[in-house]
Amino acid sequence: MRFYKISFLVLFVFMYSCSSAQINKLIKDVTSGQIPLSQDEIAAGLKEALEQGIVKGTDLASKTDGYFKNEMIKILLPEDAQKVEKTLRNMGLGSEVDRALLAINRGAESAAIEAKPIFVNAIKQMNIQDALGILKGDATAATDYLKRTTNAQLVELFKPKIQASLDEVGATKYYGDLANSYNKIPLTKQKVNPDLNAYVTQKAIDGLFVLIAEEEKNIRDNPLGRTSDLMKKVFAQQD
Repeated sequence: MRFYKISFLVLFVFMYSCSSAQINKLIKDVTSGQIPLSQDEIAAGLKEALEQGIVKGTDLASKTDGYFKNEMIKILLPEDAQKVEKTLRNMGLGSEVDRALLAINRGAESAAIEAKPIFVNAIKQMNIQDALGILKGDATAATDYLKRTTNAQLVELFKPKIQASLDEVGATKYYGDLANSYNKIPLTKQKVNPDLNAYVTQKAIDGLFVLIAEEEKNIRDNPLGRTSDLMKKVFAQQD
């Protein structure tokens, strides 16, 4: 009991000796994130920010038209097919081109949600030094870290999901028919590769990183984008 009395007395003397302006500044510093955070808190705040970006990015991409009507991430025909697209349309295959394009993007949309647990598991591996480097980095440092540490794993785990999605929406068939129609043209020198899987897998993953990067920039630049107290404190030190 005596200890608590002494502690209360010390606190009272401290509060009495501080001006109201000093007390208000102390409160403001604590709530705004100006009081230095521990390294663990910084790492936790950055992980929260990345998880927020992942959830928003995958949710946006997995909606109908999440890829197809978003010019930032819309998946176009593979490069070899783009070079002959005009020829295909001139051959009367315009509707087949459009159908293949739509189906490719629908395949990516269908598979996008599957990336969420892969991303979330990856950020759990982030260590304190990674976090400190990210906080001092540029506007997409966290996304760049995620891309650097997960891309290979994502390709490996995402490819069968993309293949299943492409098959489900008919993209494999539509694009295969399109490529084979072109390849049958007499004297065609440049053949179109009918295999879509590897191409769409990487493009779908690239699109997710674009959306995550947009959310990271929003969190860094816009205090209203920081949805937890810890995120507010961590990024307030960056402002």
